[in-house]
Amino acid sequence: MKKLGKQTIKFDLPPTIVDCASIVGPKEAQGPLHNYFDKTLDDEFWGEKSWEKAESKIIKETVNLAIQKSNIPLSQFDCIFAGDLLNQCISSSFGLRDFNLPFFGVFGACSTFVESLSLGAICIEGFANNVVCTTSSHFCSAEKQFRFPLELGNQRPPTSQWTVTGSGAAVLSKTGNGPFITHITPGKIIDMGIKDGNNMGAAMAPAFTDTLISHFQDTNRNPNYYDVIISGDLGHIGKDIAIDICKAQGYNIKDNYNDCGVLIFDKATQDTHSGGSGCGCCGSVFSGYFFKKLQKKEIKNILLIATGALMNSTSSQQGESIPGIAHAISIEL
Repeated sequence: MKKLGKQTIKFDLPPTIVDCASIVGPKEAQGPLHNYFDKTLDDEFWGEKSWEKAESKIIKETVNLAIQKSNIPLSQFDCIFAGDLLNQCISSSFGLRDFNLPFFGVFGACSTFVESLSLGAICIEGFANNVVCTTSSHFCSAEKQFRFPLELGNQRPPTSQWTVTGSGAAVLSKTGNGPFITHITPGKIIDMGIKDGNNMGAAMAPAFTDTLISHFQDTNRNPNYYDVIISGDLGHIGKDIAIDICKAQGYNIKDNYNDCGVLIFDKATQDTHSGGSGCGCCGSVFSGYFFKKLQKKEIKNILLIATGALMNSTSSQQGESIPGIAHAISIEL
């Protein structure tokens, strides 16, 4: 691998995404992408006694399914990269403890899926032959931790987003016929001083555009190079902000840009306000929807940029602003 420009890495032997798996909750199952997910749930508990246990089960079963679909024996995997939104990433660590594989717990808030793919790809270029990269989130567990108990029935402002109940998992390998991860562009922490925890799209959009433009400058590419440019979960409001920022910087991304948080729910009928969010948003939409598009060669390259808000409930209660982060990977056939 070699470094391009300020912050992009190009792989000499691009890792293959062998296969992916996705499991989502009942609200996501009612959305426009329902036919693309491997499994959908009838309720948020999935037979467990708590939402946290349900989320651990979701990520466990998603990883099991991804490994099964890859046709690679578990004994041939070198490690797992995983993360979620809960304190100390308990969904990942509890859900994946029985796999008996070296485990890298990763936290980049909602950017975790692409951060995991980036680190997994670096390991494939180095010591590993096969790795799993996965993330999860759960609406109920995230609401309880970051906002208000569901029992209170608090109103949500129009700028708020709906944390996706779901998980996505990807199997990366040193061998295979693609799709390939050809480049990664790790993001910088960008903080524009926004403090509204119910307006994550506005807080994360500047980080998305910073990473996107850095990727273009480092690779000498432009928006037209990609069939699609996808952000992780800026939602409707953040998406519009990102388009405006890019336009002001001389980049027109409107024609081939969309957002996982916009795609996963129907704004008109599902009352999710600004759209979806959470680690499981980007993970499930890529693993369920876009990977199948790549497999069918309906798209041949994609720039996937997952965004995250690097805050927690304590920092918000102490009046801190919300730092944003965005990591990018270029996936090509």
